[in-house]
Amino acid sequence: MSASSSDLSTYPRPSLAVDAAVLTVPPDRPLSIVLIEDAHGRRLPGTFVHERERLEDAVRRGLAAKTGIEGVELEQLHVFDAPDRDDRGWVMSVAYLAVAPWPAIRPLTLVVPVAERGALAFDHDQIVERALLTIRQNYRERPDPYRLIAEPFTMRQLHDLHQQVAGEMLMRDSFRRAMSPYLRETGDLAIGTVGKPARRFIHR
Repeated sequence: MSASSSDLSTYPRPSLAVDAAVLTVPPDRPLSIVLIEDAHGRRLPGTFVHERERLEDAVRRGLAAKTGIEGVELEQLHVFDAPDRDDRGWVMSVAYLAVAPWPAIRPLTLVVPVAERGALAFDHDQIVERALLTIRQNYRERPDPYRLIAEPFTMRQLHDLHQQVAGEMLMRDSFRRAMSPYLRETGDLAIGTVGKPARRFIHR
């Protein structure tokens, strides 16, 4: 191998960024996303990766600095590498998904329903759409894979959560049949519910 081909400094290099789509379901509100607002407009919280920094460490650093969110589980979504995605220059972004229960989100954080977010800066709408595909697919397969509601819960509470995530109405009977194999009854009833007392469940 020639000296020139082994010298990485001879190759053009893009800047590397990380962006996080943080989804949550606030009380009595639809599926929502954490955003920040700056000179570029509304966008996802993100940051540039430092030299020799791991991607996940960069995501956590950016979230803590820009939103105060810490300790959430992260899932790598996709690499967004369109050469013209950022008007500041050649910037590739590795997008991450975090789905967090409402108590993990700081009250001062900008949280808006995903359907009302408006146009986001850069290609962040594409990141949000990828995040929505992922979370909705996961909720089609399991009752509450991201533990957005605390155990024990009623079937109605779980059904309401799934409707918020799906962004549409779900048939109650079909939903119950699909989710029941993954749940176990606690043997006690919810107190203070409207109508007859409701059975409560935990995950198997």
